Amino acid sequence: MALPPAGLLPGVLLVADALALVLLVPLVPVLAPLGMLGLWLEAALRLPILTVATWLLASRRPSGATAAAVTVAATPAVFGTFRHLLGPPGASPGLLAAAAPTWLGVTHAAATLAMLAWAAPPAPGGVPKTPGDVPKTPGGVPKAPGSVRRAVALTWEEWNVLGAAVLCLMLAVVGEMSGPYVTGKVLDAIGSGDGVTAGAVGMVAAAGATSVLFSGCRGSLFMLLMARLRQSLSLRLFSHLVHQDLDFFQGTPAAELLAQFSMEVPRVCRSVPAGANQLLRSLLMALVVGGFMVRLAPGLALLALLEVPLGIATRRIQTTRKQVRTSARTASGVQESVAAIETIRTFSAEEEEEEQHRWNLAKELRLKEQIELELAFFTLVHRVIELAIRVMVLFRSHQQLRDGHITPGVLVTFLLYQDRVGGHVQVLLYGFNEFLTNAAAGQKIWEYLDRKPTGNVGGTREPPELQGHVTFQKVSFTYPGNPERPVLKDVTFEVRSGEVTALAGPNGSGKSTAVALLERLRDPGSGTVLLDGIPLPEYEHQYLHRKVVLVEQDPVLFSGTIRENIILGLEHCKESELQEAATAAGAMDLIQGLEQGWDTEVGERGGRLAAGERRRVALARALLRRPAVLILDEALDDGDDGAAQRWVRTGLAQTVLVVSHRPRVLDGADRLVVLERGAVMETGTPAELRERRGAYSRLL
Repeated sequence: MALPPAGLLPGVLLVADALALVLLVPLVPVLAPLGMLGLWLEAALRLPILTVATWLLASRRPSGATAAAVTVAATPAVFGTFRHLLGPPGASPGLLAAAAPTWLGVTHAAATLAMLAWAAPPAPGGVPKTPGDVPKTPGGVPKAPGSVRRAVALTWEEWNVLGAAVLCLMLAVVGEMSGPYVTGKVLDAIGSGDGVTAGAVGMVAAAGATSVLFSGCRGSLFMLLMARLRQSLSLRLFSHLVHQDLDFFQGTPAAELLAQFSMEVPRVCRSVPAGANQLLRSLLMALVVGGFMVRLAPGLALLALLEVPLGIATRRIQTTRKQVRTSARTASGVQESVAAIETIRTFSAEEEEEEQHRWNLAKELRLKEQIELELAFFTLVHRVIELAIRVMVLFRSHQQLRDGHITPGVLVTFLLYQDRVGGHVQVLLYGFNEFLTNAAAGQKIWEYLDRKPTGNVGGTREPPELQGHVTFQKVSFTYPGNPERPVLKDVTFEVRSGEVTALAGPNGSGKSTAVALLERLRDPGSGTVLLDGIPLPEYEHQYLHRKVVLVEQDPVLFSGTIRENIILGLEHCKESELQEAATAAGAMDLIQGLEQGWDTEVGERGGRLAAGERRRVALARALLRRPAVLILDEALDDGDDGAAQRWVRTGLAQTVLVVSHRPRVLDGADRLVVLERGAVMETGTPAELRERRGAYSRLL
């Protein structure tokens, strides 16, 4: 198993340290009487040899080599100092040069594992990015601290649920930590001959009941908190997005927006509650357990806690190696082959692609076998060192039991705590990074929430009546993505109240853009669009869209019944008005012919109805609102002769603007406006334009 260049560092440092310890053996009689000073002098004498050894790597010397040398030299001195301060009185710190081979093996094995973890390479090619990936700093910590801060602020809005959950968490920790302590006390009582009293049994039962009860409440409250946060953030994001301008939706893929709701919102809403649940619990448990262990047996505690960094190092190596597995999976060319299947068929390359895929699978299998062997090796090393430390703890505890420093109950309590502390420390280290990653995943969500719609979002005018007179005054427009090509150029025309005006022209002449400007889906680059002599931006946004209504060739219906789609937003309309609008739109025969009638489900996007039937329902929805301006974008068929004029005469619409290519529909209009290449070529009645034999005649 070949190590990368950085992996040479552990071997070089450990060989150099072994040489340094051999050279320091003659100085043991001089350094030993100095106590802690001698211990640190030994470290200082080992450091130059270790530093020189790192220089031997020359160009292959990895970054952080000097820091690694300092760590190897100073770690035994730090541990010896704590052991001396917390150990029994009179105990002197031992020099590493005079230590037993077992102790040397443990310390150097720990150093080797830690440095291998530090030198573990990233996966070749990196891990494929997903919609949930967030930028990270070189140290692996997610960026965007503002996202984390806002996720915390969002969670604080539910402070009552959060506070109750944290309270239950703290009480559950008290109950869980009391169990081993009470168990040790009961065992000491049995050993002393006092026997098990009702009070002792009650203490054990109380500790267990407290842990079980409040652990369940804690989990339920944190789940409730996540659900409420998800509802709140989803509603806030949706409400903000629906008020954005059209350019935003055209420039943002729909899949990206859907990913925010389906993936990122749950991650953000899970980050703080799950982080608080795991991290706060692990922090309290680690502090309480570590404190109890040091209080019960300081010497044993230092020895037992040596297992924690070893577990962290092995975990980091395993995590890094698993990233290679992901890269190996992505190395196969399945996605590329499927995407280019037509090309493969055209050139009869199926056999070559199959052989290439077989080779990729064989390579992936070999890499997986290597990964599993490496994981097995590192797991074995961790288990052996873990077993060695536990054997040393038991050996040392036997000595302390024999000398009367601890009781059997204290030993049982200590061992129960030892099984827990390593896991809680690892949860703290890895859970914190996971918390930052999940919280920072909301960076895009916060960007959307901070985004302001471009342009004028609307004024305040809401006149009680509108005549429906529309005027385009020297209107020009270009799309942001193609500023070199104007779509409308100095367009001027009128749509008179009480008339049906048709907008005609070849494809690409600007008809749909003119409709979008009248609907205020976009704003003109120059010029003005007026409604009853007032610029459109001065009208209140919702009022304008109630008065200017668009029906397209393929309208959108919502999941629900025909009735619900027609009365959308007008729940208090009269039944007579509903039937009048449906009759005028030609939808009444359709509705009466359906088994469920008005209560017929139209399906998603109206998929259970034919295209013509959807248009009838959409027309009825528009006429029910009695708009000042009704825009029909290819929404009339040849069989709808005179329908627009009837709607104007009956007051269902005051003004109608028709966009169509159908000659019969165009000839039925009161006035025609002919566009060509973004400019107005002709205006007048159909008869007048036919006589001129100009742009309208060419169009027909």
